Amino acid sequence: MQPGIDEMNQVSRDLTSTYFSAFDCCLVLAAILGIAGAVRIYHNWQMGQREITADVAAWFFAAIFMVLSGAFLRALFGI
Repeated sequence: MQPGIDEMNQVSRDLTSTYFSAFDCCLVLAAILGIAGAVRIYHNWQMGQREITADVAAWFFAAIFMVLSGAFLRALFGI
């Protein structure tokens, strides 16, 4: 048996568990960004600002970026 196989298997298990924690963190951050953006846009709308298209796009793409970063990590580490 090759030396270090057990250690490599342990590292693989650690990486898998860490990845899922990071992916969950990305989803939570995306949800927080979405809620904060919705509240800010609603507030601006109620204060009479009718040109909110740029704000909607910015907050939406920030949340999408966080979700896609989790998928990128999955592809990067091959999990």
